[in-house]
Amino acid sequence: MIAPACKHDQVKKHGMDRKGNQRFRCTLCGKTWIEERIRPLGNMRIPKDRAILCLRLLLEGNSIRSVERITDTHRDTIMRLAVLIGERCQRFLEETIKDVPVEEVQADEIWDFVGCKRKIQQRRGYGDEFGDAFCFTAIERHTKLLLAWHLGKRTEENTHQFAAKLSRATSGRFHLTTDGYKPYRNAMWGALRTRIDFAQLLKIYGKVKGNAAAVRYSPGNIISTKVYPVAGCPDEAKVCTSHAERHNLTIRTQVRRMTRLTNAYSKKWENHEAALALFFAYYNYCRVHSTIKKTPAVAAGLTDHPWGVEELLDTMAATLF
Repeated sequence: MIAPACKHDQVKKHGMDRKGNQRFRCTLCGKTWIEERIRPLGNMRIPKDRAILCLRLLLEGNSIRSVERITDTHRDTIMRLAVLIGERCQRFLEETIKDVPVEEVQADEIWDFVGCKRKIQQRRGYGDEFGDAFCFTAIERHTKLLLAWHLGKRTEENTHQFAAKLSRATSGRFHLTTDGYKPYRNAMWGALRTRIDFAQLLKIYGKVKGNAAAVRYSPGNIISTKVYPVAGCPDEAKVCTSHAERHNLTIRTQVRRMTRLTNAYSKKWENHEAALALFFAYYNYCRVHSTIKKTPAVAAGLTDHPWGVEELLDTMAATLF
């Protein structure tokens, strides 16, 4: 080892600092320095193997309290861990999912709420950090790669932000399908212009027959569908949102706070956003898709092998922090 200041090669270890970093000392001139370690968990003192176990349990749909019972780790520690890694995952996805060549993209939004539902939010005068929270997602039909996502209210402004993220994530011309939400028309055209063959698929639902609970919580029966070309020359045979909607089911079943009709909803907006980012990074790089028999990142050529949770953490720490 060469001393960074004096350039001498006669050095030896000189204890540790309070953060656990190794100190060194030059035996010729007496200068000391610290070699800082990459710390994937920041200043958290939880063992790395236990942190990985906690994250894997969360990513398979377990609640925070169930993870607490299984791992004997306090729920506050688990929550801090999820937020820390989730925020890193959000930046990691923004840095790595860029200019990806795509063929067919499907976009949709999935509803949830933070703190309380919209009626309670309006009644009590809460701010926008509470109430309905829509997660806009866009996936590539063949590779199943999650290209872009955005958490916000179901408004025109948030739709434009989502479209801008999709534009940065993709390259070349591609086929795009969304549902019938009207703001998609101006947002996608404004962000992607001549790069898209864009159509919207409008589904027409009928009434649900049955008791009050069935009527309230069950989706209506699809009577018919209509295709509305918006830009370019969309192929009617490719107009489909089924893969994006199936991806919504994956989100519902594997992100515990997205499970409906339970008390597992998010209490803070930043926690909700971090949990989604953590799952999306895991989905792209670690989770082998049952249809394509590989991870979406491998199918898209972003990596050559499926990652484990440990590799995901180490890669983020080495490249971003």
